[in-house]
Amino acid sequence: MHSLKSIALLGLLATLGATQASAHGLWTEQRRGNIEVIYGHGAEDDAFKAKKISGAWAYDGAARMIPVTVQRLADHARLQPLKPPAVLAVALDNGPWSQTADKRWVNQGRSKVPGAIASTHTYKYSLAIYQPGAKLPKLEQLKLVILPEVDPLTVGPGKNLPVRVLLDGQPVAGVKLIGDYRNAPSTLSTETDAQGRAQVLVRNEGLNVIAAELEVALKDNPDVASRGLFSSLTFLGEPHHE
Repeated sequence: MHSLKSIALLGLLATLGATQASAHGLWTEQRRGNIEVIYGHGAEDDAFKAKKISGAWAYDGAARMIPVTVQRLADHARLQPLKPPAVLAVALDNGPWSQTADKRWVNQGRSKVPGAIASTHTYKYSLAIYQPGAKLPKLEQLKLVILPEVDPLTVGPGKNLPVRVLLDGQPVAGVKLIGDYRNAPSTLSTETDAQGRAQVLVRNEGLNVIAAELEVALKDNPDVASRGLFSSLTFLGEPHHE
């Protein structure tokens, strides 16, 4: 099990502040009949290089895989599963970032940035639950993942959703969770216990985006000093009615 001691740089993201390296999250939204990948911070919805989407996985209610295409547009990406999914996951590899002596962040490893004073390689993950009763598949592709321990579509606004946070497949303690990343990205809701578990208040009737972020120290890596990870869990607080 991962503990606070094993995550030597937990909390570094707060130090990095609003840098391009770490301040943005990843989630998906239904827009104009499409599943759009959102890269942003709270209400911000920023353009990004679609080539950075490193994978997308869709599943039916029985956790059987559904083929999904990543449509790489000029300023973002769109996910196109072969049929409506019960569960959808996506990953973005944001690459290595280094901070120069004058506090600028550039999208390169420190071996290519003379005099770099900080460096990290950031990864963003998102898990969306669309259909009630969906069985979750193994999600080994998501190195940081927020797993609901009950069906999130049955909880309802104003009630707590039990979740478990896994880092590299293992429960991780002391992870701070943001209960409403889309609307209040700086407001922490709770943190995980020794078993990686927490209770997160479901805040919205519409889209809920629960988020977690970690920074993990790396040893003997010539390009970066740490691995930065962001993960979100999204679902609707109440069923959609026409």
